[in-house]
Amino acid sequence: MATIDHKGMIHGTAGSVIYRAYRGKNIIQGKAKAFKQTAKTIRSATEFGLSSSAAAVIRKAFEPAYFFKDGTAAYRSTQLVYRSILNNVSGDKGKRDLHDGDLSQLDGLDFNANSKLTEVLQMSHEVSKSSNGQVSVTLGPLNTKTGIKRPKNQSGAYMKYRIRLMLVAFNFREEYYENLGVKDLNLEGYQNTEEQIITFTETVPEDCLALVSMSLMLYSSISQTNESILLNSKEFSPCAIIGAFQSEKPSEYPIKEVNTQPSNYPGREKKIKEMFYKGNLLMLKLITKINKQTLPISKKIKPNQITPAIISKERVWFKKV
Repeated sequence: MATIDHKGMIHGTAGSVIYRAYRGKNIIQGKAKAFKQTAKTIRSATEFGLSSSAAAVIRKAFEPAYFFKDGTAAYRSTQLVYRSILNNVSGDKGKRDLHDGDLSQLDGLDFNANSKLTEVLQMSHEVSKSSNGQVSVTLGPLNTKTGIKRPKNQSGAYMKYRIRLMLVAFNFREEYYENLGVKDLNLEGYQNTEEQIITFTETVPEDCLALVSMSLMLYSSISQTNESILLNSKEFSPCAIIGAFQSEKPSEYPIKEVNTQPSNYPGREKKIKEMFYKGNLLMLKLITKINKQTLPISKKIKPNQITPAIISKERVWFKKV
């Protein structure tokens, strides 16, 4: 039932229409209609939710590298993680994760589209991983006067620069990530650098996928106090993923809710970071949701009938994104 208040604004419902007031205006909208999900839509929703959760973990892990992300970073990173999983051809929808994905889709992910790394820093780079799990980054030569695009009205003659490389390992099936190292290259004023190779000493565990970021930080110097002030902001904070390596021996999919404990990783306890990742739980609940929404009681799958064969029975094909 809709009513009119003393200001002449309409509130409430009338049939399939909802009336409400907002800032002196009447807003009219239709009621949301319930619809019955199919197994296919449930699987798609599970996979997109998994992608969103994985992307949030990646953004959290690289906060020490990008400092300021732009307003669409969450959408962009989720889409690229989702595309990475979609481009996997060996797993079935709703029963696969980023360890199955095509990680080349994440290479070039900018955390701040207002200052894309490739547009701001004219410096070539190549990332590689050795057979023993060590990651190296080859940086090309750089002229700080011409190779760095600074914010407007900022002189580079008395500016300090920091090029930061960061390596993070992720195990989404055991729900932890590990910061394997940060390497900083510090420069000042106008100068030229030669090609150089920077190698991380920590090795990437075989059950983890690894991502490498590169970022640029600008500082202004205060000569009187010998201090440096960070100039990065939401308008200028270039950082992007420049390398991605798939896990060589990924962990098994969990068969129950994961409870990550750093003490389970002797010698690495202080580096293990628990991730608030929902992907495993979403996959564990998938069969229950499909049962509830799509099957009559007589055909529902019992818990002891949930096997890989049942989960992967439906084959799904995708167009390449």
